[in-house]
Amino acid sequence: MERLDKVLANSGYGSRKDVKKIIKGGKVEIDGKVVKDSNYQLDPIKSAIKVSGEEIIYKKYIYLMMNKPDGVISATFDDYDKTVIDILEDNHKVFEPFPVGRLDKDTVGLLLLTNDGELNHRLISPKWHVDKIYYAKINSNIDKDDVEEFKDGIILDDGYKCMPAKLEILEAGENESKVKVTIQEGKYHQVKRMFESLGKKVIYLKRLSFGGLDLDKNLGEGEYRELTASELERLRGLCKIC
Repeated sequence: MERLDKVLANSGYGSRKDVKKIIKGGKVEIDGKVVKDSNYQLDPIKSAIKVSGEEIIYKKYIYLMMNKPDGVISATFDDYDKTVIDILEDNHKVFEPFPVGRLDKDTVGLLLLTNDGELNHRLISPKWHVDKIYYAKINSNIDKDDVEEFKDGIILDDGYKCMPAKLEILEAGENESKVKVTIQEGKYHQVKRMFESLGKKVIYLKRLSFGGLDLDKNLGEGEYRELTASELERLRGLCKIC
């Protein structure tokens, strides 16, 4: 069961404050009866809901792809820093989405957000082997020995041994190298700590792909969009969710 004001907000009729006015104005019908109580409980899937005579189709979940910008944290709330939720429009905030995993404050690129807890859990669980691909700039030379270290499983500073990962050298240089990294975990600062274990430092990090979904090249930093039906189907297929 869901509250009427939440159902309408999630259906694009504005903020909770906006929909309360609509409800109080007698513009909402539930199964043919006018309802003026914002707290009214209903099953939005089974109930026939009309607003100003127009029947609505309820959407319970939301799935977003964001190109996370630098300086923004992957959290739903913070007392000091801007969060990825602060970037969202009100019609998306009402769904109360949360980041799928996290990107560091200074890491940019693909970040998924949803209020679908089951999908979120499966996407971040290592047992489902969901690939996360990053582009990184490193402050020193990267060679074949580093590639093998990643393949064998890097041991982090706390003694944790990472799952085997793929390191692809795009451009090697004495003072800066460019690489692609594919991991299936999401430990705290993991990519940075993996390179630190090799005595090297990440100076730029961008997530390019998550679960086979590539960052939309049309999204500038700080922009986002809803996933397409085919993109969502691909994610669900990875985790075997119907």
